[in-house]
Amino acid sequence: MTSAVRIGSIVIRVDDLQREAAFWEAALGYRRADTGADDFLILRPPDGRGPNMSLDRVPARVQVPPKLHLDLYTDDQAGEVERLKALGATEIHWDRRPPDADYVILADPEGNRFCVVDTTR
Repeated sequence: MTSAVRIGSIVIRVDDLQREAAFWEAALGYRRADTGADDFLILRPPDGRGPNMSLDRVPARVQVPPKLHLDLYTDDQAGEVERLKALGATEIHWDRRPPDADYVILADPEGNRFCVVDTTR
């Protein structure tokens, strides 16, 4: 049986809505959709394919390790890690990360973790 539901949006709780929106827009190349709200916004992929990312200004503590995180896929991992760090991401070093891991752990400007996964392996 095929499901009648799909992931429409991934929601991240943030403190600074504008700073986080600017980071994720630049990181993903997504575009803002006007929601008319000052505490919630939606970022959409420019081609309309894939889930949206929604940012919800609701104070919340970052949980470490996170219960949920994003995996961003790329065939230029080193280049993308450096680009994302230049946008404000920070690299997270984890002592349990295998030496041959295909991912690098980063955090957005508010500490929300995500991985950059090398798709060439």
